[in-house]
Amino acid sequence: MHVVATAGHVDHGKSTLVRALTGMEPDRLDEERRRGLTIELGYAWTSLPSGEPLAFVDVPGHERFLGTMLAGVGPVPAVVFVVAADEGWMPQSEEHLVALEALGVRHCLLVVTRSDLADPGPAIERSRARLDEALGKPGGGVAAVAVSGRTGQGLDELRRALDRLVAGLPRPDPGAAVRLWIDRTFSVTGSGTVVTGTLPAGTVSVGDELLLDGEPVRVRGLESLKRARDTVSGVARVAVNLRGHDLPERGQALVTPGGWTYTESVDVRVAPVGKQPQEGPGLPRRLTVHVGSAAVTAEARHLGGRFVRLRLDRPVPLRLGDVLLLRDPGRDRSEVRVLAGADVLDVRPRALRGRGAGRERAAQLETALPKPAPEAPDKPAGLDAAFALRVHRLLRAADLRAMGAAPEVPGVAGEWHADPDYWEESRRRLSEAARRYAERNPLEPAMPVEAARRELGLPDRRLVAALVGPPLTLAGGRIVARQAGLPGPVALAVERVQRELAARPFQAPEAGRLAELGLGPKELAAAVRAGSLLRVGEGIVLLPGADGRAAEVLSRLPQPFTVSQARRALGTTRRVAVPLLEHLDRAGLTERLDEVRRRCG
Repeated sequence: MHVVATAGHVDHGKSTLVRALTGMEPDRLDEERRRGLTIELGYAWTSLPSGEPLAFVDVPGHERFLGTMLAGVGPVPAVVFVVAADEGWMPQSEEHLVALEALGVRHCLLVVTRSDLADPGPAIERSRARLDEALGKPGGGVAAVAVSGRTGQGLDELRRALDRLVAGLPRPDPGAAVRLWIDRTFSVTGSGTVVTGTLPAGTVSVGDELLLDGEPVRVRGLESLKRARDTVSGVARVAVNLRGHDLPERGQALVTPGGWTYTESVDVRVAPVGKQPQEGPGLPRRLTVHVGSAAVTAEARHLGGRFVRLRLDRPVPLRLGDVLLLRDPGRDRSEVRVLAGADVLDVRPRALRGRGAGRERAAQLETALPKPAPEAPDKPAGLDAAFALRVHRLLRAADLRAMGAAPEVPGVAGEWHADPDYWEESRRRLSEAARRYAERNPLEPAMPVEAARRELGLPDRRLVAALVGPPLTLAGGRIVARQAGLPGPVALAVERVQRELAARPFQAPEAGRLAELGLGPKELAAAVRAGSLLRVGEGIVLLPGADGRAAEVLSRLPQPFTVSQARRALGTTRRVAVPLLEHLDRAGLTERLDEVRRRCG
């Protein structure tokens, strides 16, 4: 299916045109039919000459219902722009065009109606020139067709033009995350809540669990063009029967869990439209933000250049690259106007603190943005995972997916992804932090991972471990820098112990002797880490390699042997022999057979 919306000045024949093409009445309300004025969104459908089904969203043209018009146009990919031949381009024609420009609509067909009442040529010429200028259609002008809804003149040509229009539309991804903006809600006896909307991409199936304002809901049933369906893929008009939920409002959305970021704060790049000045956004403090069928009041803070932070009055499911329309709500109807379009650059911006924080943020976004495509210099390009990481430095894969920037490469640590430049800078900072820690703690120079995490401001210890590499090593939850020598007094004391052990290798010094030399627990630990001494038990140190020498001596005993036999063979005391044998057991050099006997492994 394809879906297009109408647009154009009030009473230029939009509903008449839809009625003539489809044979269906798009005006649903009695008041609309009585007054001949579209007030609410209307829906109708037909089949094109190619056999492709085409649905219309018919929108009101009166300036009082601009918000309703935006709710209908927002989710659809293409527009039929209607201008009456006998009146030509009118004020609301311009207002609707500015709205389409702000929304980034680029697929448009101009239809000049009432061609039986006036020569359509002037209206086509002027209207097409204005559409081409505003919509910037690449490769040529907007196609135009002159018709009469009353006589049927030109309708066959219009149907062929519609076929060509929809054939040029981009193909939606049926596997994309769903975001169905609700444009109508009602209750059906025996079925409950039903919502309708235009599904631009993705697939909805009966039984699916979706989110509505962050709360899970179940799809009980589906209809598309009045036919019950088990599954519907975008683009499509769809009615969804929800299980166990009160009536939602227009502007809420059904979304795939984890596929979108619910946010009340976004940073955007503003693109002035129509006759607005180009040098800056020039936005009022309070404005209305339109996206999909939603209209949300927001507060704008100018950051610098064309960058603005919007604080929304309620959370909205958004992604990077979403296009917003910014509208001045005005104090009276004559002031209500479209101000600008805005491209979403960040759906999770950090709080701004301190003087000049806004200007710094604008500069960061400007630097992070890739160069735009030549054919669209005012549109940001490449709002992907690389861009999101340039802005945030570190993000989990789930957060990137919810931003619409699913990563294409493995993370640096589990689900964590990092900006390459930031990651290399973090490696350098970790090396510096480990070096400084070793200088401050010469007896315990290995830096705890948790201390490094706090020093670097990282959210997860796994990131610290992933950063460790030459010349750093990780052992026992600590980061070891290049081995530094022992402090002078400690080195001298260790040398005296080494000389004493050289003469009697298995007679470890008593605690009193170690204390006399100034070797407390920290000093001994430093000597062990430096490889100057071997710890075989609490307070028991020998020369490095003493365990291997002991195993060699014990291997010459009749096997198996007892602790007493080992003690005599090694020429030491039970204080040393017991922990030394336990050390040999752990190293696999000896094997304990029972409570008394061992043998060499």
